[in-house]
Amino acid sequence: MNTEIELKLLKEIEELKRKFNILEGKDNNQIPTYQYSKIRDVDLRKLFDIEKKLSKNIFDNWFNYDICLTTDIVVYLQELIEQNSGLIDDYNEEDLKIYLISPLLNKINFMLKNEEIRGFYELPMKYATDKFILNGTVDFVVSKGLFQSKIPYFFIQEFKRSEEYGNPRPQLLAELISAVELNDWKFIKGAYIIGGNWNFVILEKLNVGQYQYFISQNFDSTKINDLKLIYKNLLFVKNEILSMVEA
Repeated sequence: MNTEIELKLLKEIEELKRKFNILEGKDNNQIPTYQYSKIRDVDLRKLFDIEKKLSKNIFDNWFNYDICLTTDIVVYLQELIEQNSGLIDDYNEEDLKIYLISPLLNKINFMLKNEEIRGFYELPMKYATDKFILNGTVDFVVSKGLFQSKIPYFFIQEFKRSEEYGNPRPQLLAELISAVELNDWKFIKGAYIIGGNWNFVILEKLNVGQYQYFISQNFDSTKINDLKLIYKNLLFVKNEILSMVEA
């Protein structure tokens, strides 16, 4: 192959790379943009100094809070399990939301009009710096504001098995980092769901661009004891948000 043809091919390859980077939001002349729904661990490590940590007691205050469930709540949770029995593993994201997650969240009732707090589904959110942009739609967030989200407090990231970018953990972490920076906070809580399984997460900001996070044990929402714990954990979040607002 002569030199002229080689140079032409190399030029064409570089042009194709440039066009691909533009489509991915990574053009050298543009600030790279990352979608919450597609972000991966490798992207998070590129953008932040972030590390998973183990702790025996980080969730103690959250999970061991003394909450007593009434008989009617326990019956409701048992019925929720029975209604979805044998179906959860085959649900797509919308099915999971409508048949399992929404009924559970509605029972918790994050609609607090007097405090101007409610849950938002499919909420657009953006966090931009001079080096990168994080944006997209978050599955569920409890936030200050009735008509538009003003202060996001707690996030839930769902999982759709058929999507190429399926890992909900980095997606949730990107949302939590955005909220910590937008709120100028040090700690924030969230949860991600894979089928019927729930994991709760605490993210802590250590320094500029530096974070650590903790992941709870798995809670299986198809088992009544676990579902009761999920319900208590969410109820704690609601009470904590109310305390923050009152303070």
